[in-house]
Amino acid sequence: MENNLLYILQGLGLSLKLYFSTLILALPLGILLSLGRVSKCNILNFSIQFYTWIFRGTPLLLQLFFVYYGLPIVGITLEPFNAALITFTINYSAYISEIFRGSILGVDVGQYEAAQVLGYNYWQTMKKIILPQSLITALPALSNEAIALIKDTSLVSAIGMAEILRNSKEIVTRDFTISPFIICALIYLGISTIIIFALKYIEKKVMI
Repeated sequence: MENNLLYILQGLGLSLKLYFSTLILALPLGILLSLGRVSKCNILNFSIQFYTWIFRGTPLLLQLFFVYYGLPIVGITLEPFNAALITFTINYSAYISEIFRGSILGVDVGQYEAAQVLGYNYWQTMKKIILPQSLITALPALSNEAIALIKDTSLVSAIGMAEILRNSKEIVTRDFTISPFIICALIYLGISTIIIFALKYIEKKVMI
């Protein structure tokens, strides 16, 4: 039992590495995309809208298969972790961009007028006034995405990555016992709970 637990936990490092790497890349990319979506450039707006339509409208697993198994057909071969990171970053940045777009559009127009009085240009207005307020209103939705992401890391088992779920499945197949799946579920529940409390703490701090 102890050996099984240790083997399952070996996959935890990979899951957390993918989780935090995706957050670090997808969050700023999503913010940049949201700024493009609310810009007055029609071509940029349409391009980003098409981007988010594609990646929000197709399954993440299919996107992962396309990057890992499909790209080698055209001569682009990626390591499993790199393929997963690229896929997750592209996918989650599309969701994050829509979250921030809604938050930006929800900022009172008076804030823009106040920025003009202060002599701020468009980017200064976004950086100093609009985005900080948008981040606060976007936190609940971002929290949901952060929780979904840790669960979605289990999908990389489909391309042979030894994360928590894959290691659990190997033990189940070998020993014909269901306990590894229960351990796996408890690990995901534990991580999700930590994320929930951490994000609630951040929400309380920024709301003060």
